[in-house]
Formats: sequence, C-alpha cells, structure tokens
Amino acid sequence: MFTIQTWRGGDADAVAALYSRINWRLLPLLIACYMFAYLDRVNVGFAKLQMQSDLGFSDAAYGVGAGIFFIGYVLFEIPSNLMLPKIGARLTFSRILVLWGITSACMLFVRSVPAFYAMRFLLGVFEAGFAPGMIYYLSCWYGPKRMARAIALVFVAGPLGGVVGGPVSAWLIASLGGVGGLAGWQWMFLVEGLPCIALGALVWRVLANRPADARWLTHDERRVVEAEAGDHGGASHRIESFGEIAKNPRIYLLAIAYFCIIFPIYAISFWLPTLVKDQGVHDTISLGWYVAIPYVAAAMAMYAAARRSDKVGERRYHSALPALAAAALLVATPYANGHLVATLTLLTLATACMWMAYTVFWAIPSETISGPAAAGGIALINTIGLSGGFWGPAVIGWVKSATGSTNGGLVVMACMAALSCVLILANRRKLAAVEARTA
Repeated sequence: MFTIQTWRGGDADAVAALYSRINWRLLPLLIACYMFAYLDRVNVGFAKLQMQSDLGFSDAAYGVGAGIFFIGYVLFEIPSNLMLPKIGARLTFSRILVLWGITSACMLFVRSVPAFYAMRFLLGVFEAGFAPGMIYYLSCWYGPKRMARAIALVFVAGPLGGVVGGPVSAWLIASLGGVGGLAGWQWMFLVEGLPCIALGALVWRVLANRPADARWLTHDERRVVEAEAGDHGGASHRIESFGEIAKNPRIYLLAIAYFCIIFPIYAISFWLPTLVKDQGVHDTISLGWYVAIPYVAAAMAMYAAARRSDKVGERRYHSALPALAAAALLVATPYANGHLVATLTLLTLATACMWMAYTVFWAIPSETISGPAAAGGIALINTIGLSGGFWGPAVIGWVKSATGSTNGGLVVMACMAALSCVLILANRRKLAAVEARTA
C-alpha cells in the first residue's frame, strides 16, 4: 500500500505508479475537452470554404470574425479564473463546456456579417478561462518536474483537434450539404458543437475539484500529490498574491511573449485550409487530409519538447528556439508559392515549432506563481497574450484583401515569432532585476 512514508523514503517506482493512475484518471477527459475547445474555435476555417461564398463575406470580414472570438475571451477570462478556486474546477469547466457547445452549434443560424461577429464573440465569452483554468488545475496535481509533460499531454489535444477536425469537417461539409435543407457548413457547426454539452455533463459527474476531494486516492496519496504540487525546488521568487502578480513586470513580459506566440499559431490555424487550397488543392476531402498533416507533426513535436524540457529542467531555450525556427520557416514559405509539397512542408515544420514553443512556455508561469492567485496570474498572462488570436487572423485577412496574397501576412507572422524568442530569452534577466529590487 502506498503511504506517505513510502514517498519520503524515495520510492520512485511507487510514486511513478501513483502518477500513472492520476494521469489515466484526469488526462483523457481533459484532452477530449480541449480537443473540442480547439476544434470549435478553428472549424470556422473550414466553414469559410462554403460559408464565405454562401453569405458573401469578404476576406477581411472573415478574418475579423474569426479573430473576434478572442475579444470576448479576454474580456471575461480573468473574472472566470478568479472565481475558479472559489467555486471549483468541476462547476467552472462544466459550465464552460455546455455554454460554448450550445453557441457553437447555433453558428448554423448565421446569415450576416454582424450575426457572424456576434456569435464568434459569444463563443469567446462562454469559453473564457478554459485553457488557463486547466493550467491552474494541473498545477494543483503536478509539481514542476512533471508539469510540462502534463501540459503537453492535455494541450496536444489542440493539434489533435486539427488532425481529427480537418478530415471530419471536410467530410461533413462535402457529404451533408443539402440534407434537411442545411448547407454542409451548417451541419459541421451542429455536429461538432453538440458533443461539448455531453462532455460538460461528464465533467460535472466525474472530475474532482482538487486532490483533497479525490475519493479514488487514499489519504496518504492525497498528501503526497499536494506536497509534490507545492514543491518548487527552493525557487527564490514565488509570487503568492494576485496584487503582487499584477505589479510584477515579469508577468507582463511573459504576456507579451505569449501574444507573439499566439499570433502566428491562430493565424495559421484559421487560414491553413485557404493557404493549402491556394496551392491548387480544390477537392474538399483531399484538403481535409492535407490540413491534418501539420497537426500530426505538431502533436509529436510538442510532447517531445515537453519531455526533454522536464528531463533537463530547462524552459526558456526549449520555448524560444523553436519560435525562432518557426520564424525562419515562415519567411521561407512565400518562396515556395505554387509548389504544394514545399509549401506544406514549410507550414508543417513552422506549425510544429510554434506548438513546441507554446507548450513549454506554459511551464514557466507555474514556476513563478502559486496558490489561489495562480489562477488569476495565469489568466492575466493568457488574457493579454490571447488577444494575438484576434490580430493574427485579422492581419492576414486585411493583407489578403489589400494585396490579393497572403505572403505579407506570413512575413508579419514570422516577425512575431522571432520577437517571442527575444522576449522569452530576456525573461531571466528581467526576473533577476525584480529580485534585486525586492531583496
């Protein structure tokens, strides 16, 4: 039987067995939830293939509508996450899942640009706080030595949403058009939105708010999990209160770096079907399979990066260098225009690199902030950073409307990725300055 004495005695096999059980209990459900979260954000990229012509939207209108999701998200994210420690993860996540599932399914009623903007905004409002809430929730269960891999396993659901969503969205659009008087893009929103409601009910039934509430753990196992999650290896500067978080320059440096990561990630996510179609792929089903390829690479790359980051205990370079590599790949992509294999290869590698940077990045805040304030701190970083999800798709839409090409947008994306590298590497020096002033 696992006891607190076993853990204190350094029985690594017993601790590994305990965390294996925790992984299987928590992560599959969280992965499924995040996969649908990502899918319901970006499936509008496939809807565009029919929806834009059906409703007469311009590229600029589509870009703004795709990105306006993030305006609603950032406005309501901090309140959602400040409430999370008070009302619990179970109620927070189930409420989010049910409301965004209903809203995503209701996208089928969109008939005008204002309605498109309104529904995308509401989708962001109702999903607000989900991703940072999960990061906070994982920090209650996993210590720093396990955190990056836990984040990677959950957030690999983002690329998995692209892997599954590309072919499935393409099939729904191509196969169900006209059934029941609905267009294919309407069926896509309905079919991909409703499962979130069922997941919300499942979360309410099975998720434990925190280790202390997990009936499937013994008393000693709960104490071990809480001790490991609270062990930060003697970190010299831990931020415990939200007031201190809001005043700390490092938090804003991280937030701006995250903005620069999110900008190209969501620009690619929303425009990838169009970027591939522009290389001469016009069959919707084939397009769905091509679009899945970058996400397969991203899923494998982000887990490998997180595993190595945990193993060596290093975060900054494991996040910054992939971002720099992505910048170089995005700059090269316009030169491959007209060549499907070359363009897809460059976009695949760039996507994989940006997701690597994204995954390891989120292990950095959990080593800096702790306690109930961590939910608000993570939300503050995500609120500022996630606004890049509006500007990335919108900028490409504006550039394409103005020039007829996405090449200028790809260069802007590359610049943002390179800037994220600089800001992440500068983070350590900034922290040292903060600690010197507070010593």
